[in-house]
Amino acid sequence: MVGWWILASVVGLLIAVVIYDLTQRKHAILRNFPIIGHFRYMLEAVGPELRQYIVTDNNEERPFSRDERRWIYASSKKENNLFGFGTDQDLENNTNTIILKHSVFPYQDPRGHHVGDEGYLPCAKVLGAWRGRARAFRPTSIINLSAMSYGSLSAPAVEAINRGCQLAGCLHNTGEGGIAPPHDHGGGLIWQLGTGYFGARGAGGGFDLGLLKEKVARYNVQAIEIKLSQGAKPGTGGVLPAAKVTAEIAAIRSIPVGQSCLSPAGHSAFRDADSMLDFVELIATETGLPVGIKSAVGELDFWEQLAELMATTGRGVDYIAIDGGEGGTGAAPLVFTDHVALPFFMGFGRIYPIFARRGLHEKIVFIGSGRLGLPARASLAFALGCDMIGVAREAMLSIGCIQAQQCHTGHCPTGVATQNRWLMRGLDPTLKAARLANYMVTFRADMIGLAHACGQAHPGLLTSDRIEILNDAFGSRTASELFGYDPSWGLPSAADRAAIIKVMES
Repeated sequence: MVGWWILASVVGLLIAVVIYDLTQRKHAILRNFPIIGHFRYMLEAVGPELRQYIVTDNNEERPFSRDERRWIYASSKKENNLFGFGTDQDLENNTNTIILKHSVFPYQDPRGHHVGDEGYLPCAKVLGAWRGRARAFRPTSIINLSAMSYGSLSAPAVEAINRGCQLAGCLHNTGEGGIAPPHDHGGGLIWQLGTGYFGARGAGGGFDLGLLKEKVARYNVQAIEIKLSQGAKPGTGGVLPAAKVTAEIAAIRSIPVGQSCLSPAGHSAFRDADSMLDFVELIATETGLPVGIKSAVGELDFWEQLAELMATTGRGVDYIAIDGGEGGTGAAPLVFTDHVALPFFMGFGRIYPIFARRGLHEKIVFIGSGRLGLPARASLAFALGCDMIGVAREAMLSIGCIQAQQCHTGHCPTGVATQNRWLMRGLDPTLKAARLANYMVTFRADMIGLAHACGQAHPGLLTSDRIEILNDAFGSRTASELFGYDPSWGLPSAADRAAIIKVMES
């Protein structure tokens, strides 16, 4: 009899746990996988101890190590994101470690603020100012959301990101999938136009300016981005698997339901750098918006031609976003993710000087993306000339991604990168929006802290000689030596420097 009571108690307890898991909104894993999901958290809790003896250390997992994920998770939840007992990296034998050279006399905020008090961290340049765009503006955050399409991500994930961007004052790049209802929750948008022109796609699959203007008038679009290529799959078109092409997504993209959505490898609206600038100026004139381009870096002829045309013809893009070959994507061939396009720092370090030598670097806003959602890598990006950065996978981690690497299957266990209704229901957009905002605010606070330690008011004022890259032979080189930079290249103009310092100190 006692055994039956014990069994009934256990069954009752399990039923109670199932009910709790299905109704709570804090953890997507538990909502999607009642009871079983608890094992993930138990294993995570003892993971460091297990890995210390039988698996890996805290810096071996990829693309983001456990230490990196832990920092993002803790920051997004406003938990303790500090690490104890010193670094667990072997700095003297660790190639390509980034070291910021602090100042003996750190920057002192004249307002008496402490690091982390700042509500925002504005861009050092005004986007669209050089070409006199009617809707030029100074972005309120140097850290923004990089391109991730609705369709690749679920509706709750996109909504959470957009709400989080609104809370943190960030810009939200739509990705090439077009603007959708989940983008309409207050966050400012950068509308990305890929080769499929989704959202501005005419009957024949080409670009339709009228549809573009309709969407710009309807949604909170603050800039337009023309995608030339993506770091994870450059030189080839995008693919949205058939399982993710729902009726809603098909309507947004003007494509058939239930069929894989293939983007062409190249644009039909232009054919070279010259005609691309005509396309840019057309969109900017018709909308008043700043217009930029995004590309991974391969051959350099295009960039030389573009810089020469911008220096001599009076036409130009308002910003250039460089994506690294290590950038993420929902699905791509392994050979492309591993072997096509230069990694971010190598690619950016070759493109920026092309424009700097022609005196264009002070006029264009430069944006970087490709695993830059961590303070040290972001600081090096700014020292090399970035004015803003975009984060994608790190933002996914902040709203619950566990690096399961199932994005391409439609079976993302956290509901972030799937269109499966059962899995999506586990993701609460309101809660996850707050977590994204927390991550962004913490990230910016760390960036400010690093800049202040180096004697500067703003990360955009860091120079390439302020950072050294260690090698495994007790040696190092400054970033300016390594990339062949004039240290002054990474700085905005004197007027922009004065303006941003005034903004930061006001």
